Amino acid sequence: MILALGRKKQRLLLCLSVLPNLFLSFLLSSDPLLTLSSPHHCRLPVPSPPPQLLNSSLPWENGAREGQRGGWSQCTQYQFVNGTQSGVVSCEEGWDYNVTEGLRSNIVTEWDLVCGQYWLVPVEEVCFILGILTGCLVLGYAADRLGRLKTLLTSLTLSVIFGVLVCVSPSPSVFIITRFCLAAATAGVYLTLYITRLELCDPSLRLLVTMVAGLTTVAGELLLLGVALGCQSWRGLLGAGTAPLSLFLSYGVPGVFPESPRWLLLTERSSDLHSFSERRERERDDESFTELDSEPPSSGRPDLSFPELVHSRNIWKNMCVLGFTSFISHGISHCYSSFRRDVKGTTPSFYWTYLLSVCAGGAAWLLLWATVDRCGRRGILLLAMTMTGLASLILLGLTEYLSGSAITVFSVLGLFSSQAAASLCILFTAEIIPTVIRGSGVGVVMGLGCVGRLSSPLMDLWNHYGYFLHHVVYSSLALLAVLSILLLPESKRKPLPQTLADGEQYRRPPLGRRRRDNVPLLATPNPET
Repeated sequence: MILALGRKKQRLLLCLSVLPNLFLSFLLSSDPLLTLSSPHHCRLPVPSPPPQLLNSSLPWENGAREGQRGGWSQCTQYQFVNGTQSGVVSCEEGWDYNVTEGLRSNIVTEWDLVCGQYWLVPVEEVCFILGILTGCLVLGYAADRLGRLKTLLTSLTLSVIFGVLVCVSPSPSVFIITRFCLAAATAGVYLTLYITRLELCDPSLRLLVTMVAGLTTVAGELLLLGVALGCQSWRGLLGAGTAPLSLFLSYGVPGVFPESPRWLLLTERSSDLHSFSERRERERDDESFTELDSEPPSSGRPDLSFPELVHSRNIWKNMCVLGFTSFISHGISHCYSSFRRDVKGTTPSFYWTYLLSVCAGGAAWLLLWATVDRCGRRGILLLAMTMTGLASLILLGLTEYLSGSAITVFSVLGLFSSQAAASLCILFTAEIIPTVIRGSGVGVVMGLGCVGRLSSPLMDLWNHYGYFLHHVVYSSLALLAVLSILLLPESKRKPLPQTLADGEQYRRPPLGRRRRDNVPLLATPNPET
């Protein structure tokens, strides 16, 4: 059907592939709201105790940094025996929370994941990121072997099932396990829609459609914050993201959302291709999918052998460079959002940090849309990583001489450029990895980005000790990534490769190659003339 659907059907399918991103962001971007820790203190017998009672019941602790204001202890209280203060003990009756931002009820406030139990919060964040990593690798491979549509429907079904299980979790351990499975399934939905969307596009539309999908995800993150302020419950928030996904199971109805035409051509599904060719003969006047029509029949085999994959050195080189760049750009992003807290000891508002990160992501997509088709993928990726490295070096080397506003400007610049590089890495990978392994290749690059993101919860687990060395390492690796990007080919307005042989042709031309004249300077005359 796809090969002869026409422009209107093509646009409808692209809209259907973009719409789920609005609700996937509820499940993939809700972790900061679920794990936000509010100011708290030991629960006292009197509700809303006055300051005098707090002074007599809770120890006073000085600030962790010089010049930082102290406050009442969050984890201990005075013990009284016969009305006499006898020592300091841990909280016995639980905690009272002063929630001023985010959800009034999240996993931290519901299960008291503070003080001695706080380690469960970064563990949940690590497991969530590992779940995304697992989904990218496993379901990306399944998309190549089983098909895009089957993998999409399977991932959607698992997302709905585990989304419901997460909402009814009775304990932190059950929540962490089901949240891991939900992250894996949701990542599979996102990945499968991403590569299917590109395979439905002409070369001139790939960047535009990807930008619209990215902005839809940004809109979903903004909507997520609005829904959080309205429902004030983490169970209701996750339920609001899970329920709409059940509607997209209708994509499995025949004729609603067909299989990717590129995957069908590659795997030589004869029955489907026969019906497609009949439909295409009847509608020859339509110019849709000219890229697919102009491609020769696939010479690759549906089932790849291990030696074939190992000897595809150019594909491995491109994947390693983009994976390394994705690792750096995802890992260094949180360094900018937490720089003021780590260096100055001042914690910015949660809303400010969240909106800054989301808006930087939206601005990054707009920049890519305005420049990538003009300057090329490789040039803009090189520029983004250069800006990321320079922003880090300025913040690390000149912190003592920068004002608060200057630190904010360079932090925003680094956050913006790193998100632009991270988004462009995924698009670049999907365009130069052949269809036969596109799901696995994009999954590997996205998975390496998840490995970079693991540094954020690990730093929280260590209470941000060693943040300076951590930032220095990432900054140095960012400069190394700038050099490795020079080895990449250019994929601007080029057709998507189908087989491994096509992917091997995507190589950067040698620096020392000279251009040759098509016509010799001295032409030998033809004696017959």
